[in-house]
Amino acid sequence: MNSMDAKPPGIIDEVKMVHGGGSGDWFPAEEIRKYTNVFLIQGDRLLLGYKKRGLGIHKYNGFGGKVEPNESTLDAAQRELQEEAGIIAPLEHAGTLLFVVPGSKWAHIDIFRAEEYSGTIAESDEMRPEWFNKGEIPFDNMWDTDRYWLPLLLANRPFSGRADYEKKGEDFILKKWWFGINPNTVSQANQCI
Repeated sequence: MNSMDAKPPGIIDEVKMVHGGGSGDWFPAEEIRKYTNVFLIQGDRLLLGYKKRGLGIHKYNGFGGKVEPNESTLDAAQRELQEEAGIIAPLEHAGTLLFVVPGSKWAHIDIFRAEEYSGTIAESDEMRPEWFNKGEIPFDNMWDTDRYWLPLLLANRPFSGRADYEKKGEDFILKKWWFGINPNTVSQANQCI
């Protein structure tokens, strides 16, 4: 088994690798900060938000952010979706991502998906919502790893993954990545903390 086949540190789910790359050792990760990210999927369309300020400015992403103290990841995801897109939705846990940058807290991101929503989609001071056909997702204007795990989300395949980045100035350089699918199709919502 080559070193990329083995699960990286921090991946605890029962997963099978589907994509990996990079070289060298995984970066050490000490402190964890929890985040959420929500993606709305309707038929052949995906709702993304264009980030207008903060980390990831000028990139497309799902809707999410930091989990506040005493808040579950599900509660945080629902709050962020309403704050950033003006809607509420019945969310399902879809995956978990770990992002590590030396000198920063380890980002543990619970990914949620929904296929329906209520309310009117609206722009916020942080995000401009925009629908994309699945074949026209702007991967070149998203985080580098999105092209590896977003197809798993769209196919409704539970997944876990890790990506290690180096920060150079304002840029994040992808150094190593690993993404795997969970062979169990049971919802992982009960595993969210």
